[in-house]
Amino acid sequence: MTWICISLIGVALIISLPASWLMIGFGRLVGQVDRPESQNHKVDGRAIATTGGAAIFIALVGPLLAAVAAVWFLDQSIWQDWVRSLVPHLPGLRQQTPLALGIMMALLCMHILGWVDDRRGVSAVVKLMAQVLVAVLLAVVFDVRIFHFLDQFMVGGWFLSVLVSVGWIVAITNAMNMLDNMDGLSAGVGTIAASVFLAATLLNGQWFVAALCALLIGSLLGFLVFNMPPARLYMGDGGSLVLGLSLAVISIRTTYYVGSGVEGPNAASMDFWYAVLMPLLVMAVPLYDLISVILIRVVAGQHLMVGDQNHFSHRLVRRGLTKPAAVCVVYLATLATATAGVILPVLNGWQAMLVAGQVLSVIGVLVLLERT
Repeated sequence: MTWICISLIGVALIISLPASWLMIGFGRLVGQVDRPESQNHKVDGRAIATTGGAAIFIALVGPLLAAVAAVWFLDQSIWQDWVRSLVPHLPGLRQQTPLALGIMMALLCMHILGWVDDRRGVSAVVKLMAQVLVAVLLAVVFDVRIFHFLDQFMVGGWFLSVLVSVGWIVAITNAMNMLDNMDGLSAGVGTIAASVFLAATLLNGQWFVAALCALLIGSLLGFLVFNMPPARLYMGDGGSLVLGLSLAVISIRTTYYVGSGVEGPNAASMDFWYAVLMPLLVMAVPLYDLISVILIRVVAGQHLMVGDQNHFSHRLVRRGLTKPAAVCVVYLATLATATAGVILPVLNGWQAMLVAGQVLSVIGVLVLLERT
Protein backbone atom coordinates (compact mmCIF):
# COMPACT_ATOMS: atom_id res chain seq x y z
CA MET A 1 0.00 0.00 0.00
CA THR A 2 2.86 2.38 0.73
CA TRP A 3 4.19 2.26 -2.81
CA ILE A 4 0.71 2.46 -4.29
CA CYS A 5 0.10 5.70 -2.38
CA ILE A 6 3.47 7.12 -3.38
CA SER A 7 2.83 6.24 -7.03
CA LEU A 8 -0.19 8.55 -6.96
CA ILE A 9 2.27 11.46 -6.92
CA GLY A 10 3.25 10.44 -10.44
CA VAL A 11 -0.38 10.03 -11.50
CA ALA A 12 -1.28 13.56 -10.41
CA LEU A 13 1.96 14.95 -11.86
CA ILE A 14 1.23 13.44 -15.28
CA ILE A 15 -2.16 15.18 -15.24
CA SER A 16 -1.05 18.48 -13.71
CA LEU A 17 1.94 19.11 -15.97
CA PRO A 18 0.14 19.28 -19.34
CA ALA A 19 -2.97 20.79 -17.73
CA SER A 20 -0.88 23.65 -16.31
CA TRP A 21 0.72 24.25 -19.70
CA LEU A 22 -2.70 24.39 -21.34
CA MET A 23 -3.96 26.79 -18.67
CA ILE A 24 -1.31 29.35 -19.61
CA GLY A 25 -2.81 29.75 -23.06
CA PHE A 26 -6.37 29.44 -21.79
CA GLY A 27 -5.86 32.22 -19.24
CA ARG A 28 -4.51 34.56 -21.89
CA LEU A 29 -7.30 33.60 -24.29
CA VAL A 30 -10.09 34.48 -21.86
CA GLY A 31 -8.22 37.43 -20.35
CA GLN A 32 -7.92 35.90 -16.88
CA VAL A 33 -4.56 37.37 -15.97
CA ASP A 34 -3.06 39.03 -12.91
CA ARG A 35 -2.15 42.52 -14.08
CA PRO A 36 0.32 44.68 -12.14
CA GLU A 37 -2.45 46.96 -10.87
CA SER A 38 -5.03 44.26 -10.08
CA GLN A 39 -3.91 42.99 -6.64
CA ASN A 40 -2.11 44.90 -3.93
CA HIS A 41 -0.27 41.88 -2.57
CA LYS A 42 1.37 40.92 -5.87
CA VAL A 43 4.79 42.42 -6.50
CA ASP A 44 5.71 40.79 -9.80
CA GLY A 45 4.64 43.56 -12.16
CA ARG A 46 3.80 41.22 -15.08
CA ALA A 47 0.53 40.08 -16.64
CA ILE A 48 0.39 36.36 -15.77
CA ALA A 49 -2.48 33.91 -16.29
CA THR A 50 -4.23 33.06 -13.00
CA THR A 51 -5.84 29.86 -14.25
CA GLY A 52 -3.32 27.41 -12.75
CA GLY A 53 -5.76 26.50 -9.99
CA ALA A 54 -7.83 24.58 -12.52
CA ALA A 55 -4.87 22.31 -13.28
CA ILE A 56 -4.30 21.70 -9.56
CA PHE A 57 -7.98 20.97 -8.99
CA ILE A 58 -8.27 18.57 -11.95
CA ALA A 59 -5.08 16.68 -11.03
CA LEU A 60 -6.22 16.37 -7.41
CA VAL A 61 -9.91 15.58 -7.75
CA GLY A 62 -9.84 13.68 -11.05
CA PRO A 63 -7.82 10.66 -9.83
CA LEU A 64 -9.66 10.70 -6.50
CA LEU A 65 -13.01 10.50 -8.26
CA ALA A 66 -11.71 7.76 -10.55
CA ALA A 67 -10.41 5.81 -7.55
CA VAL A 68 -13.77 6.00 -5.77
CA ALA A 69 -15.52 4.74 -8.90
CA ALA A 70 -12.98 1.93 -9.34
CA VAL A 71 -13.30 0.77 -5.74
CA TRP A 72 -17.04 0.36 -6.15
CA PHE A 73 -17.51 -0.70 -9.76
CA LEU A 74 -14.45 -2.67 -10.83
CA ASP A 75 -14.84 -6.42 -10.53
CA GLN A 76 -12.77 -7.90 -7.71
CA SER A 77 -11.08 -10.27 -10.16
CA ILE A 78 -9.52 -7.25 -11.84
CA TRP A 79 -8.09 -6.12 -8.51
CA GLN A 80 -6.77 -9.64 -7.94
CA ASP A 81 -5.02 -9.63 -11.30
CA TRP A 82 -3.60 -6.10 -11.29
CA VAL A 83 -3.30 -4.72 -7.74
CA ARG A 84 -3.59 -7.72 -5.45
CA SER A 85 -2.17 -5.86 -2.44
CA LEU A 86 -5.20 -3.54 -2.49
CA VAL A 87 -7.80 -6.29 -2.18
CA PRO A 88 -7.71 -6.58 1.66
CA HIS A 89 -8.15 -2.81 1.91
CA LEU A 90 -11.14 -2.49 -0.44
CA PRO A 91 -13.80 -2.68 2.34
CA GLY A 92 -12.04 0.05 4.29
CA LEU A 93 -11.64 2.20 1.19
CA ARG A 94 -15.34 1.82 0.42
CA GLN A 95 -16.14 3.04 3.92
CA GLN A 96 -14.23 6.24 3.10
CA THR A 97 -16.47 7.00 0.09
CA PRO A 98 -18.80 9.48 1.88
CA LEU A 99 -15.77 11.36 3.21
CA ALA A 100 -14.12 11.37 -0.22
CA LEU A 101 -17.28 12.70 -1.87
CA GLY A 102 -17.64 15.35 0.83
CA ILE A 103 -14.06 16.51 0.37
CA MET A 104 -14.43 16.64 -3.42
CA MET A 105 -17.64 18.68 -3.14
CA ALA A 106 -15.96 21.07 -0.71
CA LEU A 107 -12.96 21.46 -3.02
CA LEU A 108 -15.29 22.11 -5.95
CA CYS A 109 -17.06 24.85 -3.98
CA MET A 110 -13.74 26.48 -3.09
CA HIS A 111 -12.49 26.23 -6.67
CA ILE A 112 -15.64 27.83 -8.07
CA LEU A 113 -15.50 30.57 -5.42
CA GLY A 114 -11.87 31.29 -6.25
CA TRP A 115 -12.46 31.14 -9.99
CA VAL A 116 -15.30 33.69 -9.75
CA ASP A 117 -13.12 35.89 -7.55
CA ASP A 118 -10.30 35.74 -10.09
CA ARG A 119 -12.68 36.59 -12.94
CA ARG A 120 -14.99 39.21 -11.48
CA GLY A 121 -14.07 39.74 -7.85
CA VAL A 122 -15.94 38.60 -4.76
CA SER A 123 -16.29 40.69 -1.61
CA ALA A 124 -14.21 39.63 1.37
CA VAL A 125 -17.34 39.09 3.47
CA VAL A 126 -18.91 36.75 0.89
CA LYS A 127 -15.66 34.78 0.58
CA LEU A 128 -15.41 34.39 4.34
CA MET A 129 -19.05 33.35 4.71
CA ALA A 130 -18.64 30.76 1.95
CA GLN A 131 -15.53 29.36 3.63
CA VAL A 132 -17.30 29.12 6.98
CA LEU A 133 -20.29 27.37 5.39
CA VAL A 134 -18.07 24.79 3.67
CA ALA A 135 -16.11 24.26 6.90
CA VAL A 136 -19.32 23.73 8.91
CA LEU A 137 -20.59 21.18 6.39
CA LEU A 138 -17.29 19.28 6.49
CA ALA A 139 -17.20 19.26 10.29
CA VAL A 140 -20.86 18.47 10.97
CA VAL A 141 -21.93 16.31 8.02
CA PHE A 142 -18.67 14.54 7.16
CA ASP A 143 -17.10 14.55 10.64
CA VAL A 144 -13.92 16.33 9.54
CA ARG A 145 -13.12 17.37 13.09
CA ILE A 146 -10.10 17.85 15.26
CA PHE A 147 -10.02 16.93 18.97
CA HIS A 148 -12.46 14.00 18.81
CA PHE A 149 -11.41 13.11 22.36
CA LEU A 150 -13.45 16.10 23.61
CA ASP A 151 -16.64 14.14 22.82
CA GLN A 152 -15.93 11.81 25.74
CA PHE A 153 -14.28 14.09 28.28
CA MET A 154 -16.61 17.07 28.64
CA VAL A 155 -20.19 18.26 28.19
CA GLY A 156 -20.48 20.12 24.91
CA GLY A 157 -17.26 18.52 23.70
CA TRP A 158 -18.70 17.79 20.26
CA PHE A 159 -19.77 21.41 19.79
CA LEU A 160 -16.36 22.69 20.91
CA SER A 161 -14.66 20.25 18.54
CA VAL A 162 -16.80 21.50 15.65
CA LEU A 163 -16.10 25.13 16.56
CA VAL A 164 -12.33 24.59 16.70
CA SER A 165 -12.40 22.57 13.49
CA VAL A 166 -14.31 25.25 11.57
CA GLY A 167 -11.90 27.89 12.82
CA TRP A 168 -8.93 25.75 11.82
CA ILE A 169 -10.27 25.05 8.32
CA VAL A 170 -11.01 28.72 7.67
CA ALA A 171 -7.63 29.81 9.10
CA ILE A 172 -5.55 27.39 7.03
CA THR A 173 -7.56 28.09 3.88
CA ASN A 174 -6.89 31.81 4.27
CA ALA A 175 -3.28 31.30 5.33
CA MET A 176 -2.43 29.50 2.09
CA ASN A 177 -4.49 32.00 0.11
CA MET A 178 -2.54 34.89 1.62
CA LEU A 179 0.77 33.08 1.15
CA ASP A 180 0.24 33.08 -2.60
CA ASN A 181 2.11 36.35 -3.11
CA MET A 182 5.39 35.39 -4.82
CA ASP A 183 6.44 33.01 -7.55
CA GLY A 184 6.52 29.43 -6.27
CA LEU A 185 5.78 30.36 -2.66
CA SER A 186 2.37 28.94 -1.76
CA ALA A 187 2.70 25.85 -3.97
CA GLY A 188 6.19 25.11 -2.63
CA VAL A 189 5.15 25.47 1.00
CA GLY A 190 2.09 23.36 0.27
CA THR A 191 4.28 20.64 -1.26
CA ILE A 192 6.52 20.57 1.82
CA ALA A 193 3.55 20.41 4.20
CA ALA A 194 1.78 17.73 2.18
CA SER A 195 5.00 15.68 2.04
CA VAL A 196 5.30 15.73 5.82
CA PHE A 197 1.65 14.73 6.20
CA LEU A 198 2.25 11.96 3.66
CA ALA A 199 5.12 10.57 5.73
CA ALA A 200 3.03 10.70 8.91
CA THR A 201 0.00 9.01 7.34
CA LEU A 202 2.09 6.27 5.74
CA LEU A 203 3.69 5.52 9.10
CA ASN A 204 0.22 5.36 10.69
CA GLY A 205 -1.29 3.26 7.90
CA GLN A 206 -3.87 5.92 6.99
CA TRP A 207 -4.11 4.96 3.35
CA PHE A 208 -6.95 7.25 2.28
CA VAL A 209 -5.34 10.37 3.74
CA ALA A 210 -1.96 9.30 2.38
CA ALA A 211 -3.47 8.99 -1.09
CA LEU A 212 -4.95 12.48 -0.77
CA CYS A 213 -1.53 13.83 0.27
CA ALA A 214 0.18 12.13 -2.67
CA LEU A 215 -2.33 13.50 -5.17
CA LEU A 216 -1.91 17.01 -3.75
CA ILE A 217 1.88 16.75 -3.99
CA GLY A 218 1.75 15.60 -7.61
CA SER A 219 -0.74 18.28 -8.62
CA LEU A 220 1.44 20.99 -7.03
CA LEU A 221 4.69 19.71 -8.55
CA GLY A 222 3.24 19.82 -12.06
CA PHE A 223 2.02 23.36 -11.46
CA LEU A 224 5.34 24.44 -9.92
CA VAL A 225 7.16 23.77 -13.19
CA PHE A 226 5.39 26.85 -14.55
CA ASN A 227 5.16 28.78 -11.28
CA MET A 228 8.80 28.88 -10.18
CA PRO A 229 10.57 32.24 -10.74
CA PRO A 230 9.99 33.75 -13.20
CA ALA A 231 6.45 32.40 -13.16
CA ARG A 232 4.46 31.83 -16.33
CA LEU A 233 1.35 30.79 -14.45
CA TYR A 234 -0.36 31.66 -11.16
CA MET A 235 -2.77 29.42 -9.27
CA GLY A 236 -5.09 32.32 -8.47
CA ASP A 237 -7.69 32.08 -5.73
CA GLY A 238 -9.12 29.13 -7.65
CA GLY A 239 -5.98 27.23 -6.67
CA SER A 240 -4.94 28.76 -3.36
CA LEU A 241 -8.35 28.14 -1.77
CA VAL A 242 -8.25 24.53 -2.98
CA LEU A 243 -4.72 24.14 -1.61
CA GLY A 244 -5.63 25.67 1.74
CA LEU A 245 -8.76 23.59 2.19
CA SER A 246 -6.89 20.42 1.18
CA LEU A 247 -4.18 21.01 3.78
CA ALA A 248 -6.76 21.88 6.43
CA VAL A 249 -8.66 18.63 5.83
CA ILE A 250 -5.47 16.57 5.61
CA SER A 251 -4.12 18.04 8.84
CA ILE A 252 -7.35 17.18 10.67
CA ARG A 253 -7.61 13.65 9.30
CA THR A 254 -3.92 12.96 10.01
CA THR A 255 -4.64 13.27 13.74
CA TYR A 256 -7.92 11.34 13.53
CA TYR A 257 -6.12 8.04 14.13
CA VAL A 258 -2.84 7.57 15.97
CA GLY A 259 -0.61 4.56 15.49
CA SER A 260 1.71 5.92 18.13
CA GLY A 261 3.27 2.79 19.48
CA VAL A 262 2.92 4.34 22.95
CA GLU A 263 1.08 2.00 25.30
CA GLY A 264 -0.05 2.14 28.92
CA PRO A 265 -0.80 5.34 30.85
CA ASN A 266 1.03 7.54 28.34
CA ALA A 267 -1.12 6.48 25.36
CA ALA A 268 -4.02 8.88 25.97
CA SER A 269 -1.61 11.71 26.72
CA MET A 270 0.23 11.08 23.47
CA ASP A 271 -3.03 11.06 21.52
CA PHE A 272 -3.76 14.50 22.99
CA TRP A 273 -0.35 15.97 22.18
CA TYR A 274 -0.35 14.48 18.70
CA ALA A 275 -3.78 15.93 17.93
CA VAL A 276 -2.80 19.37 19.26
CA LEU A 277 0.76 19.72 18.00
CA MET A 278 0.91 17.86 14.67
CA PRO A 279 -1.17 20.39 12.65
CA LEU A 280 0.44 23.36 14.41
CA LEU A 281 4.00 22.21 13.75
CA VAL A 282 3.46 21.47 10.07
CA MET A 283 1.53 24.69 9.41
CA ALA A 284 3.56 26.93 11.75
CA VAL A 285 5.05 29.19 9.06
CA PRO A 286 1.81 29.83 7.12
CA LEU A 287 0.10 30.55 10.45
CA TYR A 288 2.93 32.90 11.43
CA ASP A 289 2.45 34.78 8.17
CA LEU A 290 -1.32 34.94 8.67
CA ILE A 291 -1.18 36.13 12.28
CA SER A 292 1.62 38.65 11.72
CA VAL A 293 -0.14 40.19 8.72
CA ILE A 294 -3.42 40.48 10.64
CA LEU A 295 -1.62 42.19 13.54
CA ILE A 296 0.12 44.61 11.17
CA ARG A 297 -3.20 45.51 9.56
CA VAL A 298 -4.93 45.95 12.91
CA VAL A 299 -2.20 48.27 14.18
CA ALA A 300 -2.25 50.25 10.93
CA GLY A 301 -6.05 50.44 10.92
CA GLN A 302 -6.29 48.66 7.56
CA HIS A 303 -9.03 46.32 6.33
CA LEU A 304 -8.18 42.78 7.43
CA MET A 305 -9.24 41.14 4.16
CA VAL A 306 -7.59 43.52 1.66
CA GLY A 307 -4.28 42.39 0.18
CA ASP A 308 -1.07 44.31 0.83
CA GLN A 309 2.71 43.86 0.76
CA ASN A 310 3.24 43.19 4.46
CA HIS A 311 3.51 39.42 4.28
CA PHE A 312 6.52 37.55 5.66
CA SER A 313 8.02 37.16 2.20
CA HIS A 314 7.55 40.86 1.42
CA ARG A 315 9.19 41.83 4.70
CA LEU A 316 12.18 39.63 3.88
CA VAL A 317 12.57 41.41 0.53
CA ARG A 318 12.49 44.77 2.30
CA ARG A 319 15.32 43.44 4.48
CA GLY A 320 17.47 43.09 1.38
CA LEU A 321 16.77 39.58 0.11
CA THR A 322 15.91 38.90 -3.49
CA LYS A 323 12.46 37.45 -4.12
CA PRO A 324 13.82 33.95 -4.91
CA ALA A 325 15.94 34.10 -1.75
CA ALA A 326 12.92 35.14 0.32
CA VAL A 327 10.96 32.20 -1.08
CA CYS A 328 13.83 29.85 -0.17
CA VAL A 329 13.89 31.21 3.40
CA VAL A 330 10.17 30.47 3.77
CA TYR A 331 10.74 26.99 2.31
CA LEU A 332 13.54 26.23 4.77
CA ALA A 333 11.61 27.62 7.74
CA THR A 334 8.63 25.46 6.79
CA LEU A 335 10.86 22.41 6.44
CA ALA A 336 12.47 23.08 9.83
CA THR A 337 9.15 23.34 11.67
CA ALA A 338 7.12 20.78 9.73
CA THR A 339 9.49 17.80 9.83
CA ALA A 340 9.34 17.81 13.63
CA GLY A 341 5.75 16.63 13.37
CA VAL A 342 6.72 13.27 11.86
CA ILE A 343 8.34 12.02 15.07
CA LEU A 344 5.48 13.04 17.38
CA PRO A 345 3.79 9.60 17.41
CA VAL A 346 6.79 8.00 19.15
CA LEU A 347 7.22 10.72 21.79
CA ASN A 348 5.61 11.05 25.21
CA GLY A 349 4.15 14.28 26.56
CA TRP A 350 7.28 16.05 27.79
CA GLN A 351 9.25 15.06 24.69
CA ALA A 352 6.48 16.45 22.49
CA MET A 353 6.65 19.71 24.41
CA LEU A 354 10.40 19.88 23.77
CA VAL A 355 9.74 19.54 20.05
CA ALA A 356 7.10 22.27 20.27
CA GLY A 357 9.62 24.46 22.08
CA GLN A 358 12.13 23.88 19.29
CA VAL A 359 9.60 25.00 16.69
CA LEU A 360 8.69 28.07 18.74
CA SER A 361 12.40 28.87 18.89
CA VAL A 362 12.58 28.81 15.09
CA ILE A 363 9.61 31.18 14.88
CA GLY A 364 11.22 33.34 17.56
CA VAL A 365 14.41 33.59 15.52
CA LEU A 366 12.37 34.72 12.51
CA VAL A 367 10.65 37.39 14.60
CA LEU A 368 13.96 38.67 16.00
CA LEU A 369 15.60 38.76 12.57
CA GLU A 370 12.67 40.78 11.24
CA ARG A 371 12.98 43.32 14.05
CA THR A 372 16.74 43.92 13.72
